[in-house]
Amino acid sequence: MMKKYSYIGVAFIILIFGIYAIPKIVNTLKTPELITVAKVPSFEFTNQDGELISNSFYDNKVYVVEFFFTTCPTICPRMTESMITIQNQFYAYQDFGIVSFSINPKHDTPEILKQYAKDHGATLKNWNFLTGEQEVIYELANTGFTLFAGENSDAEGGFEHSGMFALIDKEGNIRSRLDEFGNPIAFYDGLDPIGVEMIKEDIAILLKE
Repeated sequence: MMKKYSYIGVAFIILIFGIYAIPKIVNTLKTPELITVAKVPSFEFTNQDGELISNSFYDNKVYVVEFFFTTCPTICPRMTESMITIQNQFYAYQDFGIVSFSINPKHDTPEILKQYAKDHGATLKNWNFLTGEQEVIYELANTGFTLFAGENSDAEGGFEHSGMFALIDKEGNIRSRLDEFGNPIAFYDGLDPIGVEMIKEDIAILLKE
């Protein structure tokens, strides 16, 4: 009799788990709904080849934005690794690109950015590493994208910045998916494999729009 009751107990647990888990599993299989967060502010800076690149370069392209610096000893190497995986997945798409803004432009000249790109395997045609006036870049980061960047003598490397990536659609809008509560996540965590997979999924969606 005990064995019969134990079987019933196990079946009951499985049933309860199924009721709880199936909606979550189904939800993960749904195509994410992408909402518009804001319009990308205008920008124009010099890239690793010494060319002036503005936001109009990315008209009719889906692209990802980050803020970094080449001598960063903390989060930048992981961010760059994440960007390389994104580059590799969408390498064949002519309408996909990446923008990496340096927050240490006094050091990060076009020559240094070009060497950084080479050293890290950043070979995507539409991947621009941009440098320019520091105050303008900080304004773009903190006000335009609301991705924090700033100098801090107490921080390793002398700077602090966000590890988040911004996703831009072909019309120049910052886009993001909604979280489980229906709120926009706004940006994607470039330091978290889950965040990187999420942005890959959403890039694929935008490329089809």
